[in-house]
Formats: sequence, structure tokens, C-alpha cells
Amino acid sequence: MKRLTLAPNLALATLWADMLAAEGVPCRVLRAHICAIAGEVPPDQSQPEIWVLDAAELDRARQLLEELRHAPHQHWACPGCQEIIDGPFSQCWNCGTDMPPLAAG
Repeated sequence: MKRLTLAPNLALATLWADMLAAEGVPCRVLRAHICAIAGEVPPDQSQPEIWVLDAAELDRARQLLEELRHAPHQHWACPGCQEIIDGPFSQCWNCGTDMPPLAAG
């Protein structure tokens, strides 16, 4: 087991761990509730950590996490309701329609 990163909060730690697991990289969030003692210990010791269970997957996990942290910014019109979607989103916030595939070109 190897530590991948510190997360700024439990919500992001859990989200990142779940997304990595969905890509086939099993991981665990440790120190999940340590933020309760923030201020009593140094800031770098009061953040949750994400640990990769298989040390051989560490480099792949780093690459996937980098991609998750820097999702591409997109601008598209929803084919369902014509709402303009801006940002790294792949689903319409208004009606739930998935982003259409990018045109080949």
C-alpha cells in the first residue's frame, strides 16, 4: 500500500478514491475524520489521505488523478433542452441528457 496524495477535504478524498476505483485502481481513504482536530495539529497532518492498495498501481493512479483534477473545459449545447453547458461537465444539469459525442474531424 502506498500513499497517493493528501486531499483538501473528505468530500474530495472520497470522490477521487471512488473515481480511481472505477478505473480499476483500488484505494482507501485514511485519516477520514482527522479534520476534527484541525488547529490542534499542523495543517498537513489534518487532511485525509488517499492510499493505493497495490503499490504497482501508484504511477497509474498518479496519472489518473492528474486527469481527474484537470478535466477538459468544454462548451456545448444540450441536444435535449438546448441549455448551454460550460465547463468539464458531460451531462446537462437541466435535463440530464449526456453530452453528444465529439464530431470526428
